[in-house]
Amino acid sequence: MSATTATPETPPEPAVARRRPPWPRVADTVVLAVFVVAAFAIYRPLWLNLSEGYLLHSGQDQNMWEWFFAVTADAVLHFENPFVSTLQNHPLGVNLAANTAMFGIGVPLTPVTVLFGPTVTWALVLTGGLAGTAAAWYWVLSRHLVDTRAGAAVGAAFCGFAPPNISHANAHPNFVALFVPPFIVLCLLKIVRGAPPARAGVVLGLLVSYQIALGKEALLIMATTLLVFAVTYALMRPAHAVALARPLGTGLGVGALVSLVLVAVPLWWQFFGPQSYPGIEHGLRGNDAAAFTAFATESLAGTDESAVGLSMNRTEENAFFGWPLVLLMLAVTAGLWRVVVARALAVTMLVMAWLSMGVLLVVDGTATAIPGPWMLLFDVPLFDSVLESRFALGCVPVIGVLLAMATERVPRLPVRREWRHAAVLVWCGALALALVPIAPTELRVSERAPAPDFFADGTWRKHVHDGSVVMVPPPDPGDADPLHWQVRAGLGFPLAEGYFVGPNDDGDGIYGAVRRPTSALLETVAEDGEVPEIGADERADARVDLRYWRADVLVLPLGTPQEDELRTTVTTLLDHPPRLVDDVWLWPTR
Repeated sequence: MSATTATPETPPEPAVARRRPPWPRVADTVVLAVFVVAAFAIYRPLWLNLSEGYLLHSGQDQNMWEWFFAVTADAVLHFENPFVSTLQNHPLGVNLAANTAMFGIGVPLTPVTVLFGPTVTWALVLTGGLAGTAAAWYWVLSRHLVDTRAGAAVGAAFCGFAPPNISHANAHPNFVALFVPPFIVLCLLKIVRGAPPARAGVVLGLLVSYQIALGKEALLIMATTLLVFAVTYALMRPAHAVALARPLGTGLGVGALVSLVLVAVPLWWQFFGPQSYPGIEHGLRGNDAAAFTAFATESLAGTDESAVGLSMNRTEENAFFGWPLVLLMLAVTAGLWRVVVARALAVTMLVMAWLSMGVLLVVDGTATAIPGPWMLLFDVPLFDSVLESRFALGCVPVIGVLLAMATERVPRLPVRREWRHAAVLVWCGALALALVPIAPTELRVSERAPAPDFFADGTWRKHVHDGSVVMVPPPDPGDADPLHWQVRAGLGFPLAEGYFVGPNDDGDGIYGAVRRPTSALLETVAEDGEVPEIGADERADARVDLRYWRADVLVLPLGTPQEDELRTTVTTLLDHPPRLVDDVWLWPTR
């Protein structure tokens, strides 16, 4: 008698007969291990040199992010408000809620930052972000979207390690740690499949709140992608869309209410708190159409020149899927066209790519007269602060899901067995041709210049009391090394100006502080290498600025570019020479 017809008098067959075979768990472990190893391999140079390693193409962002993590940990440790800090831009301070401080990771990793330093936190967030994003998509794909682990692994690997992700992996952990969006998609999927919408909405609200604490811009891109998919699907299946409207509306409404309660304070602080701003203008930064078929710098087929002219910089290579993958996705779109979900995904992929191209289509550097949908969004609140080229990131999970669906279906083609075997071989070859050229390479690391002994050894304590340190010239988005020196000094003193996002004189957002006359003068000297004419007006401005900054000292490290010219300029401004203390020139102001 089988287990299904067993009675109490005749016990069923042993439970082992119904137990799932162990190999799926082994397969899951292997896939997740591969993701972790791949992420560590990409950041191997950084992990091998945590004391002095600096990601080569991060610009000044590594300094800024390490400062964010250090300041967040310091606020948690001392039970202070984490949304504001006067350690930069003294005395006005910085609105950290209006910057990409990633409280959702910075707060829980406070013990790591305190014990091992913010560079370890930085490396851990980036490495864990890549592996965690791929692992999250693998879980959702393998359990809820496709039936084969091979398909889930292919799709998840692309979602975690796609060229745009690796480009941002140089400097932007908020676009690397994308492990929450897959579960937001899963919540919506469960509502569509009949789960109680209110209960799913509560979970949805919690996930959205956490994603807001990780990165609002990524959430906006994701929401836009989901909206495009929803509209596309509704146009294809209007009756089904109408039937889903009520449960989805309930779930979204509950989720919005839960999220609003949880994030009301940080959102208020971001938009209405001290040093807040309504948005920041980046100009028109759409993707060149040629960027989609080109290869990224940090890919096997890429070179140091392959993305030059098609992107803003190494951290904003937001397309660069390579021509083999573009051709493969066209073939997948044609092959899965009869599958409504796949068709809606394909349309979504094309719309997000078009949206990322900006207000006018540009092809290989040549502008056309063809307008893009960004024409309708570039001045809409929230959208006006996002680089439109980043909306190509919305294509990444869509491509991943389509690759998973195709990998699942090829072995099940309704043809003779030998033809299926041939189709599988062809598909594996096509995947290799499309994905191997865009596989990521390890990210290069340079040697970080050591902090001046004046800061690293604590000598500053003898000269800085309750005022700020004015670096010569003050730090800005082009040179934020003093933020690292401040962290090395235990965050014991505030800095004048710095690298952050805050309001300008008109209230709109800008990168860095509003320049004072003296800092603008010193910046000009640093750029031109010429000592300017110093008169009574410049000396008066310097006195006013030093009082405004509440400065204790001005500091010029030895070896600073244009050191002689800067030293002469400050000496003339203050009308007294500096002292050489350790490895810096020092001008006390009191």
